[in-house]
Amino acid sequence: MIHPTAIIDPKAELADDVEVSAYSIIGANVTIDAGTWIGPHVVIQGRTHIGKDNQIYQFNSIGEVPQDKKYQGEDTSFIMGDRNVIREYCTFNRGTAQDIGKTVLGDDNWIMAYVHLAHDCIVGNNTIFANGATLAGHVTIDDYVILGGFSLIHQFCHIGQYAFTGMGTAVARDVPPYVMTYGEPGVPRGINREGLKRHSFSSDRIKRIKDAYRIVYRSKLSYKDALAKLHTEYPNDKDVQLFIDFCKNSKRGIIR
Repeated sequence: MIHPTAIIDPKAELADDVEVSAYSIIGANVTIDAGTWIGPHVVIQGRTHIGKDNQIYQFNSIGEVPQDKKYQGEDTSFIMGDRNVIREYCTFNRGTAQDIGKTVLGDDNWIMAYVHLAHDCIVGNNTIFANGATLAGHVTIDDYVILGGFSLIHQFCHIGQYAFTGMGTAVARDVPPYVMTYGEPGVPRGINREGLKRHSFSSDRIKRIKDAYRIVYRSKLSYKDALAKLHTEYPNDKDVQLFIDFCKNSKRGIIR
């Protein structure tokens, strides 16, 4: 399963059925689990763990040192889960000692060409990153997020579940769950209704999420009073509560 032109460090740990294509390079501290396919001309370095059944296409750089001048060779890592599809020319960097020390990509993500994951980013599960989407350092992306092509996410931003960014959007604040954002800088443009339908959200759930969006973004209430109103009117609604908790815990402030 290893092409004769591939270079595998003897200290790397690969499951028996891992396939490594021509001219790929696997470094000493790399572990790769069963069922993963590594295409040609892929370079995987550093303390990197890649899970099961991933497909990593040609010309990717995974687990390389972070693009951070503070990095001084500390033992940091990159971790990838299972069943991810990584298309061409992506760059995924390790973490830094100044933050959590690792960069993490979860399970079942669809990552298109030229995507960059900088140091200390945490990406959840079932996301879609279109071509050229770029995460600066310390970014958190929750489950089921879709980033449009060439979306730019500022350092330390947090993108909530089921959020959506349009093509070329520049995000400089946190994006709450379910919210669509477009533009440069990105501004809220309603909820991700189509995405919620595709994930089998009922019409009643979507209506309550839309109501929550309207109270925060379209009413004349102050931000604090809007969240209080949501808490009073939807005390037991898990979707609205997720929205409230995200807003209350935002460190950069949400897009407005």
